Formats: sequence, structure tokens, C-alpha cells
Amino acid sequence: MLEQVTVFLENEKGRLSALTRVLADAGVNMYALTIAETSDYGLVRIVCDKPAQAVDALRSADMRAIVTKVLAVAVPNRPGGLADLLDAFEELDLNIEYGYCFSVHGDEAVDVLKVSDAPRACVALADKGYRLVDTADLA
Repeated sequence: MLEQVTVFLENEKGRLSALTRVLADAGVNMYALTIAETSDYGLVRIVCDKPAQAVDALRSADMRAIVTKVLAVAVPNRPGGLADLLDAFEELDLNIEYGYCFSVHGDEAVDVLKVSDAPRACVALADKGYRLVDTADLA
């Protein structure tokens, strides 16, 4: 399981810049960032090297931030890599609440997924030969 930082951010000019400056000043290195937005706010999800430190710094800057446990699964960085992983979730009858992907090495991508039954997913995916990724793998 990977700890993801989730930040509720007003959809206003300069807010994302302020968020990244807070993390930089706190010495937090981001590996991935994704944003879901509405007209009023954004939901920023961040994978970083120091999630607890990131949340503390963001809260000190009056930003609403929490740590969320998510799965991070290594898949081959090729056409169909994600499709094969999602087929495994279909076989397990597990719901995926949201997800995003990034690549840190040329031959491997990382799929970050918030799922309905993470402990069962961890065991089942390992049985199918998938490697779960943690923060140390990303450094």
C-alpha cells in the first residue's frame, strides 16, 4: 500500500503554485500529481517521498490535506499493460474508485488505484504475479 496525499484546493489562480511551493519549502519531493476539478475546487492527489510531512506542511499553510492508502501496482509499460491489470480486477470482482498512472522507468509503469477491498486485492494481485510498489521503489 502506498500513502497518497489528497488536497482539497480552491479553484483560484495561484493556489496550485502555492501548494507546490509549500511542499518544496518542506523538502517534499513529488513523484506524481493529478488534479480533478470543478468550477469551485480541485482535488489534488500527490504521490511523494514524505506524505506525513507533506500533510503537516500543507495544513500549516491552511490547506485541507489528508493521507489516503492506495494500491500502486507495477505493470509492463506497453500497450495493454493497464488492460491486463484491470482484467485481473474484473476476475476478483473488485471496484476501482479512481486511478491514475505514471512511468518512472522505461519498461515499467505504475498504476495507482483506490479500490474497494485493498487487502484482498494485494494478496490476489501478488498471486497473479503483480508487484506492489511502495515509496522506496520510486526514489
